[in-house]
Amino acid sequence: MRVRLLDLAHARSGDKGDTANVGVIALKPEWYPLLARELTVERVAMHFRGVITGGVQRYELPNLKALNFLLHGALDGGGTLSLKTDAQGKVFSTAMLRMVLDVPDAEATSLGLPAAP
Repeated sequence: MRVRLLDLAHARSGDKGDTANVGVIALKPEWYPLLARELTVERVAMHFRGVITGGVQRYELPNLKALNFLLHGALDGGGTLSLKTDAQGKVFSTAMLRMVLDVPDAEATSLGLPAAP
C-alpha cells in the first residue's frame, strides 16, 4: 500500500547556518517504528537530491516518537547570505511530508494506515 508521510506524521523545520533541521513526529505512537524503519538517511538524501549539497544526519527521539534530520548544504549559506526564497528552511518540513512510503498491505492494515489517494 502506498501511504503519504503527510498522513502519518507532522513536521517542523528551520535553520542553523547552512543546515536545515527537519523534525518528523508520528501522529500515533504505534506508527513511530514504521517511520524509524522507512525514513533512513539514504531515503531522505534521495528525496532531497538536487536541493541539498551536503550529507544528511538522523537523530532518533523514541521518547517523543520523532526523528530529527540535519540537511547539510541546504540553505546556500544560510539566512543572511542566501538569495534563496526560503533562506531559513521553513518549507523543508512540507517537502519532507510529500514523501510517499510503500508499506506491505498486511502491515498497513494492522496499523490502520490511510492509503494514499
